[in-house]
Amino acid sequence: VKSIEAEDVAKLSTTQVAALTTAQVAALTTAQAAVITSAQVGALSTAQVAALVTADLAAMSTTAVAALSAEQAAALTTAQVVGLTTAQAAVLTDAAVGALSTAQAAAMRTADLAALSTSAVQALTTAAVANLSTAQISKLTTDQVAALTVGQVSELTAAQVTGMGTAQVAALTSDQLGAMTTAQTVGMTTAQVAALSTAQVSQLTAANVAV
Repeated sequence: VKSIEAEDVAKLSTTQVAALTTAQVAALTTAQAAVITSAQVGALSTAQVAALVTADLAAMSTTAVAALSAEQAAALTTAQVVGLTTAQAAVLTDAAVGALSTAQAAAMRTADLAALSTSAVQALTTAAVANLSTAQISKLTTDQVAALTVGQVSELTAAQVTGMGTAQVAALTSDQLGAMTTAQTVGMTTAQVAALSTAQVSQLTAANVAV
């Protein structure tokens, strides 16, 4: 496979791509991986996707990465997830992001997580969100924080809430605040509380205000 010129790889039919063994996929050069088309990506099996070396996956175009299906995304190794470029992370579809396991989501670099579209963030499972590190949570954009579903917010750990920046706390919606438990709000810092508007405070439950 390595002997095939990069430009010729792009000419392989989807049938030919699907016929490649995992060993052949693993042997692709970065130059060859860089010209793989979205149609060819669609022809790859989950085993073939998992066989891609991290450098090859990182070399793929954003158009090709955007073609990853939910099943293919779920097959990515944590090393492959770590190796994604920020530009690639930004084009992952909602379905692909929604298929990520807790381990895969936790492996995402903070810059990559912050590059996800708001709809992609909403697609993350509640378990995946709850398993994100405080560093990852603290790097979410205010738009991403505001886009979190009530279900996702209700699963945040106290440490994740405490780790939020004041701008992130100020971005929380009324519904999100109303869904927060006393266990989540008890650890809020004075700076975080001060960042809440009167309208936001009014949405906290009586139990949360008492805390």
